[in-house]
Amino acid sequence: MGIERVPPPVKLFFGLIATGEQDFERAKQRLEHDFSHITCKSPVLPFDLTNYYEKEMGEGLLRQWIATETLILPDQLAEIKRYTNRLEWLFAHEGKRRVNIDPGYVSLSKVVLATTKDHAHRIYVGDGIYEEVTLVFRRHEGFVSWPWTYPDYRLDVAKKFFLELRTELVGIYRQQRISE
Repeated sequence: MGIERVPPPVKLFFGLIATGEQDFERAKQRLEHDFSHITCKSPVLPFDLTNYYEKEMGEGLLRQWIATETLILPDQLAEIKRYTNRLEWLFAHEGKRRVNIDPGYVSLSKVVLATTKDHAHRIYVGDGIYEEVTLVFRRHEGFVSWPWTYPDYRLDVAKKFFLELRTELVGIYRQQRISE
């Protein structure tokens, strides 16, 4: 018989896609206010590996990942996704989003994303939210993509960002063991 265990806390991050730097800043300020201090940021990249958001948000989109100090339990991710959905519409202009905010988390073994879109590799977690394991950690390889991993999450800069978050999480876990 299996023993039910609550998993350890995981590192919360947000994947941002925006129409410009000003929209990034507004979203980051709000996320920092509502969650906690931003501890890690990826470089800002052109979001040009797909045109998925162009019809709604326009061309020349930018991509950035950020992480806050906040640790969450994995089952909190769906609630955070519902919150970021509302936040996207708060920042919208004339019914069109100016920023896309996708929350996720990093654990020692994986990167998980929340989404509202169903697909064969996604698990429904309730209230219109699905989750997927986007990257998996392998000891001698770092974070590794799956066939369904979004193209921008396959980039070395993304994997480096998530590895930095994982390293931070390892440090937090070690610190907690020392203080216990």
